[in-house]
Amino acid sequence: MTSFVHIDYALEHPGVKRVEAAAAAISEMRQNFNSARTLATMLLAAVVSAFVVVADRLIDTWADGHLLTAWVALWAVAFAAMGLLAPLAKQTSRNMIAGYKAYALRSANAREEDAFWQSALNDPRVMAEYQAAKLRFEEAELAQLGESSAKLQSVEPMATLERVSNPASAKMPAKAAANLGHLAYV
Repeated sequence: MTSFVHIDYALEHPGVKRVEAAAAAISEMRQNFNSARTLATMLLAAVVSAFVVVADRLIDTWADGHLLTAWVALWAVAFAAMGLLAPLAKQTSRNMIAGYKAYALRSANAREEDAFWQSALNDPRVMAEYQAAKLRFEEAELAQLGESSAKLQSVEPMATLERVSNPASAKMPAKAAANLGHLAYV
């Protein structure tokens, strides 16, 4: 007896499989994306195009009979520029990206320092925590240097207590605070 019912059907839609494969491919491309390589390619294209424009201007003055020679010379300049300038463009792009990352890190740290110092000036509790952390840090530094405990006792406790109790008496401007690196104490 033959059955007209077919129960062997696909468990997933073929379109869904294709969309999932495309999403996985895009995700893999994002993980493998190298901004230095992209920037190097763009720099190389810009420099090569500049060389090609200059070569085209020079070749344009030649007579019409030398048109094939002019095209060969133009493409020779283009390929020579790509070959010779590719490592330079890649290194330049890496340096630019590293410089930008360092700048972004420095500016983020400066913003954090300024925000912390402003909160310390406005809140006596934060200023007290800062002063205590600063004293602990200085004591640890002196202990690491092997200095005697006599230098530790030379810290003026009354001046420190006055600054803790009255943050307005801390006469340090925000710019000077940012240079000290207050977050290192906390």
